[in-house]
Amino acid sequence: MATDLFKLHFLLHSATLVEEELRKRLARIDMRPRQARMIDALARMEPASQVTLARAFGITPSSMSTMTARLIDGGYITRVIDPNETRSNILRLTDRGRDLLADIHEAWRDIDAMIAARLGETDAQTLSTLTRALRDSLGGHAPGRAVHAEQTEPLETNR
Repeated sequence: MATDLFKLHFLLHSATLVEEELRKRLARIDMRPRQARMIDALARMEPASQVTLARAFGITPSSMSTMTARLIDGGYITRVIDPNETRSNILRLTDRGRDLLADIHEAWRDIDAMIAARLGETDAQTLSTLTRALRDSLGGHAPGRAVHAEQTEPLETNR
């Protein structure tokens, strides 16, 4: 069975290659792609509970705890017990985490520019529009961003 008969493989392979480029770019600031997304989302949502973030990212609470621990160890976020719900933790960005946002956004712009350089501006814009439509039709949205608000934002700034 030839895999080129299935369009899905081109999307999956491209996504893997793009993520690898992003991983390399974010390594310059000692960050991983999902950690960068978490910092970006927390900047919009804070203060936010670990449970809220886990739901927003569609991951298990234990996976969120692992990621949270790494970001706390790195000095990017703080975790305190929620005074209204002692079984819940509240997360906030530290100044170091807030300062990192500009570097994260620069890395994302670099990857957007790489895609545009490979496909051309028009096709890169079309790719962005189509992948957003696919994500939205599958029920996805950017963590920490209201669906209706996200639809009015420029395409190049969404993650």
